[in-house]
Amino acid sequence: METAATTPPPARSTDPGPTRGAPPATAPQPQLALELLVHGVGGTTPQEMLGDPRVQRISGDDTAACYRRTDDADAEQRPDDYRTEPVREAYCWSNLTSGNGARALWLILLPFMVANLAHWMRPDAPPDHRGQRIYDLLVRLLALTLTVLLAAAACEVALDLSAWQCAGTPVCVTGKSWLGFLNPAGGGWWSTPGRRLVLASLLPLLVVGFLWWLSHRTWSAYESASPPPRRPGASRDTPAHERTALGLDGFWYGRRLVARLRAAHSAAGVLTLAAALLVASLRADSRAGATALTAVGRTLTGLVLLLAAGTLVIVWRTARSEAARDEETDRLAVRALPYAALAVLALTAGYAAWARPAARSHGPLPGVAAFGGIAVCQSVLVLALVVTAWFLQRAARDETRTALRGMGGPAVALLSCAVAGVLSGGVAQRFADWIDGPATPGQDHAPIPGPPVVLSWQASVLPALLVVVAAVAVLAGVRVLAVRKRVARDVPGLYDPRERPDVLRTERIAGTIARAGLTDAAPVLVAAIAAVTLVLGAGAVAGAWLTDRAPGRATEGAAPFVHAAAETAESLGSWLMGAGVILLLTMGRRAYRDHSARRTIGILWDVGTFWPRAAHPFAPPCYAERAVPDLTWRMATWTEQYDGRLVISGHSQGSVLAAAAVWQLDLVTRSRVALLTYGSPLERLYGRWFPAYFGPPALTGLHREMDDWRNLWRFTDPIGGPILLSCEDGRAVDEGPLRDPLAFGRTLQNPLPAQILGHGDYQADPVFDRVRAELLARLGPGIPAQRTNCTGSQASSGRSSA
Repeated sequence: METAATTPPPARSTDPGPTRGAPPATAPQPQLALELLVHGVGGTTPQEMLGDPRVQRISGDDTAACYRRTDDADAEQRPDDYRTEPVREAYCWSNLTSGNGARALWLILLPFMVANLAHWMRPDAPPDHRGQRIYDLLVRLLALTLTVLLAAAACEVALDLSAWQCAGTPVCVTGKSWLGFLNPAGGGWWSTPGRRLVLASLLPLLVVGFLWWLSHRTWSAYESASPPPRRPGASRDTPAHERTALGLDGFWYGRRLVARLRAAHSAAGVLTLAAALLVASLRADSRAGATALTAVGRTLTGLVLLLAAGTLVIVWRTARSEAARDEETDRLAVRALPYAALAVLALTAGYAAWARPAARSHGPLPGVAAFGGIAVCQSVLVLALVVTAWFLQRAARDETRTALRGMGGPAVALLSCAVAGVLSGGVAQRFADWIDGPATPGQDHAPIPGPPVVLSWQASVLPALLVVVAAVAVLAGVRVLAVRKRVARDVPGLYDPRERPDVLRTERIAGTIARAGLTDAAPVLVAAIAAVTLVLGAGAVAGAWLTDRAPGRATEGAAPFVHAAAETAESLGSWLMGAGVILLLTMGRRAYRDHSARRTIGILWDVGTFWPRAAHPFAPPCYAERAVPDLTWRMATWTEQYDGRLVISGHSQGSVLAAAAVWQLDLVTRSRVALLTYGSPLERLYGRWFPAYFGPPALTGLHREMDDWRNLWRFTDPIGGPILLSCEDGRAVDEGPLRDPLAFGRTLQNPLPAQILGHGDYQADPVFDRVRAELLARLGPGIPAQRTNCTGSQASSGRSSA
């Protein structure tokens, strides 16, 4: 997806320096300049970034570190050798996301990651707006329902389909040696329904425990990097009320918040498992008239509800504290909550395993209606999120460039629920088809009823959703053809008229520009999928509640065409849900052996895990909570120690990390730093989808408070774009669009066709060296004055007019 910048550094100067007879007092003191390179998504090696096979680590570890050429390792001791060139240093952070093949399994955590993104997509309303807290609370509650849904799906597979339905049915259990000891006909100790459920509950418990362990392990490695200390009242301190959100001390330090959410979500998963055990056993005791056992079951139910209420309180009160690092220790009640839930689960397991000779398992496990309740709860939360986002958007400071007019957060939150539903339903459907043999679960003459009806209804609407996606894709293809035809007329005019026009070459360049513009149409696709998902999902839940039979049988008596269409949709949707799960697992397995596949998966996490875990603690960890403090520490310590000039140069996602690190600097240090971005999604993606943090007011403030900022972009780049900022002094941030390819046809200087670079290799353009030299020249020995009256240009970018 992305190629690394590989331009070798310029030749070292041979200036002998001042003559030997010059008086030392009048000899000019050379001032060092440092160019700190930050790569983009997909990662690259320091050798490629620095253009030299011999590199040396200056600072950092095997996970993330700064490197220099071996010849430049001691540049600070030889400033005379660097009068006309900067010292080039590369910060490599790729191992934070895609360095280990085991991280490919994070694909299973995709719903949690998407839900976490919704937290950061709030409109750019004032910080003191009442809707801000409501928005955050709704997203946290929605994230909690995803954990409950995951635990319920694990219970569906292990408890309902395996231990309750198949193990309790002689026809199904026959021939399955791994379930034979649970067969009621054998009369073994584990053959009673309650004991079968207790044994099967180990699988969901392991799933919740694994997520807790993974979250705790990444929490120790990612959320523990602190920003440089600030001395209150000193010139290197900026008051909190004068900083933007990304400049606050505690923004990239979410250690306590993730710990609190991890305790709450772990307890929620364990309590879901306890509830599944309680429902079946308590119903059996009530029907049998066992007064004592019924009293015990109701007491345990009260304990479960009490701990569930405590979990909700913790999630309710766990909001981000970004003004300062939150290093307080959680109360004992918070830390003890998961252990209390485990204690209740142990008591519930003992209650469920009590001997009940007359107990029998038939039909689905009691309590499977919880899937419909979870879907309804998620729908209500999403609708409340829509209303809250609408009020926030009305109060937004700048709404002209916001994606979906502020509805991006609710749309993405709904998609997280849809992805979670597909994963849970797909696993249940495929497992039921496998365990039931050649029969179809839920149909006539099938040995087991199969998964809950609501999952079958959700599967039946999946083909309709894919039809909508296909329709949007067709419209996008038509748009590409139209834009390519329009742009092709202007391509030859960008080059030397002496170059011979080439029709095929022109169409290829125009097609690249047209496809790159599809990124700006992403809101249409997200809106279409979200709207259809909401409507069809509501219809699926309503249909499931209107009948206790599978969708195919619910249409009996209808027209044959309707009956056949319903059965086809259910079967096709069931296979599609299962195929989605298999596809994710296959990609994870392949990533263990294939480096290119691991790199592709790493790119997904590079884009999706930039933000801290503010809503869901089981989401993949935020690499920026390590990378941003690393860059901030490096810039602050180097400029203070050597009083030098520094240009931080970021490509693609590296430009986002660079900007976030500059925000963390105090004003004195920031005035000694210039920012160079290229292929940057700061405005095109982050500014539109995350307006509260990268909107025009925030980017304008960053431009005004630092010495200078230049941004390079191309029409052919599908990710990067212009920043759309300018100042009254006439110095705009954007430099471009750059010509791509550099040569249109074959010439004496370019006998072979020049490559269309697109998103990569910006350093191959001569404009890059010129802009970098201008930035270094502006960073003089004194502290530059801050610019004023910098504004964000709200005119449409040249990309649209292209």
